[in-house]
Amino acid sequence: MSFLLAIVSGVLTALCFPKFDLFFLAWICLIPLLFSLLKKTPGQAFRIGFVGGFVYYAVLLYWIPYVPAHYGGLSPVLSGLIYLVLVAFMALSWAGFAYVLGRVGISFPRGALVAAPLIWISWEYIFTYLFTGFPWGLLGYSQVRNLPFLQLASVTGVYGLSFALVLLQSLFVLSIVARKRPPFFFGLSVVLFLHAAGLMSLKAPLPSGEPFPVAVIQGNVSSDIYWDRISSEEIGKLFDRHLKLSRRAAADGAGLIIWPEFSVPLCFSCTEPLYIYLKEILCDFVRMTGRTLLLGTNETVVEKGDSLYLNTALCLHPDLSMTQYHKMHLVPFGEYTPYKKVFSFIEKVTHAIGAVTPGRSQVLHSYEGKKFGTPICYEIIFPGLVRKFTKKGAQFLVTITNDGWYGESASPQQHFLIAVFRAVENRRYLLRAATTGISGIVDPYGRVLARTRLMTETYLSGRIRPIEKLSFYARHGDILPYLSLTLSGLFIILALIKRKNERKKSHPRGQAD
Repeated sequence: MSFLLAIVSGVLTALCFPKFDLFFLAWICLIPLLFSLLKKTPGQAFRIGFVGGFVYYAVLLYWIPYVPAHYGGLSPVLSGLIYLVLVAFMALSWAGFAYVLGRVGISFPRGALVAAPLIWISWEYIFTYLFTGFPWGLLGYSQVRNLPFLQLASVTGVYGLSFALVLLQSLFVLSIVARKRPPFFFGLSVVLFLHAAGLMSLKAPLPSGEPFPVAVIQGNVSSDIYWDRISSEEIGKLFDRHLKLSRRAAADGAGLIIWPEFSVPLCFSCTEPLYIYLKEILCDFVRMTGRTLLLGTNETVVEKGDSLYLNTALCLHPDLSMTQYHKMHLVPFGEYTPYKKVFSFIEKVTHAIGAVTPGRSQVLHSYEGKKFGTPICYEIIFPGLVRKFTKKGAQFLVTITNDGWYGESASPQQHFLIAVFRAVENRRYLLRAATTGISGIVDPYGRVLARTRLMTETYLSGRIRPIEKLSFYARHGDILPYLSLTLSGLFIILALIKRKNERKKSHPRGQAD
């Protein structure tokens, strides 16, 4: 029965996210799991939590196997195995939560339910950075449509929303177990207060500068195209498609125009004739129109005789000056092979793993004196990394991405909602240019001002404002996860001490067994 309850929680939690979008289920989805963990040993709790987590991530990440099979040339069996390994790894976050809850519950049965939100947040934070980190599907992300509640992210980051969701459910279970109403009503009061505070913040105007016109380009270039296998003529047609959209955006008045990541093979540091030709056309465009372009390019540098390849966001100005930000947090097994001594064999069975070199620091671009940061694709899922752009002085954010690998699955939708959270956390306008979608313009409150559909060739234009004031989260960072880790550790220590004392009392020194 306990495993069945865990499976129910896994399914309900997955239904909170695209493509299902039943976000209201996030307020009840963990109740079956919490009931299943009552009066369980740590080992039993671990297994129950693992099952629930496995079901959750199996449904949430169903789109994973397609990529290595279709683009990496792996067999369906091997692709499926990789998917199952990833799902099992991610399920350890639920298992770890359940284990600690069980460990604390031995000594403090009701106290464990009080500590549950702290323990949950601790494991979400650990998996944000464990090994290379993969904070995808954090519980708080389910509330992107709940605008009043979403505003909490500007203070605590996404982790605060997860905390409140678990708090209400754990206190509900505590009220049932203790047969007392106050715990649940306390949790409900906290949630209602957070919603009321969010409504108030939605009405408060943000300090900002003058609005300025922007545009994001979505060329809808298929990821089935391999740049080393198509002709220069075909590349030229794709380039012209983006240039045509850019001219239309410029005619609409956009001063800053954003191209997606790898929508066209561009390299400003390369000497091949095609790259030089495309670069010259772009330089002519910005010089003649007076517009500024933010481009996704693949730059090369030579260090110690080795050629290094850099996934780059390049900003080209009308005076032909440029700035470059090189992606720092690369996609494991996509752009590089992590822990090569362990995983070097994977490179032998697929051609899809790149050899990209990570950048070394956040570089800000500027548009008419307004500074902005450009986390690239995968980087947008890391709250701490994006926050550093804002802390460094970014007055708005731009993210460029290529989600075309995942077709019309739930992945692009899930990726987009994560980006919305970065806008709220940092209280910054956010522009998102995606090769095949979803592109969008998001305001500092998480309201989507404009967005595109998947697999469409189009552009979006709008007006945004630069903002200088730092949100609490942008200024102070992950205080809540640090506090949760500390208090969770304290709960574990107290539980172990109490358990040890109880054993001493039951087995006094010198007493025969």
